[in-house]
Amino acid sequence: MLLVCPHCAATNRVPDDRLRDAPVCARCGTALADARPADLSEAVFPKYIRATEAPVLVDFWAAWCGPCRQMAPHFEAAAQQLPDVRFAKVDSDAARQASAAYGVRSIPTLILFQGGKEVARRSGASSAGDIAAWTRAQLAHAGA
Repeated sequence: MLLVCPHCAATNRVPDDRLRDAPVCARCGTALADARPADLSEAVFPKYIRATEAPVLVDFWAAWCGPCRQMAPHFEAAAQQLPDVRFAKVDSDAARQASAAYGVRSIPTLILFQGGKEVARRSGASSAGDIAAWTRAQLAHAGA
C-alpha cells in the first residue's frame, strides 16, 4: 500500500501485512500509520489525499472553534477504532486554499476521501461512535 508521509510528503510503499508494525517514512522517520490523526499542512494536504491508497478522513477545524475543540478527542478516539482509515486534521486558518478548494464553509467539517476523490462529507461536532459509524457506512456505500 502507498502511504504519503504527513510531514515531508514522501510516498512510501508499505506491505499490507506490515501496516500494524508502526511503519515510518523512509525519508524523515515520521510515523505513517499512527493511530492518531496526522496534522497536514497546506503543502502536504493535496498529495496526501491524492496518493495515499487507504481511505482518508480529514477534519477541517480551527483553534478558535469551540465545537472543533470539543470534537478533537472524539476524532482521535474514532481513529483508534478504524485502523484501516488514515485520519488527518487540517487547520482551516493555516490552510485557506485547501479549505476553499473543497468549499469548507463551516467547521468542523469531515470529508472522506478515497482514491484522491471526495466520497462523503458532514459538518458539525460528532462523538467518536458517530464518526466511526458514519465512516464505515460511507465506505460501504462507496464500495471500499
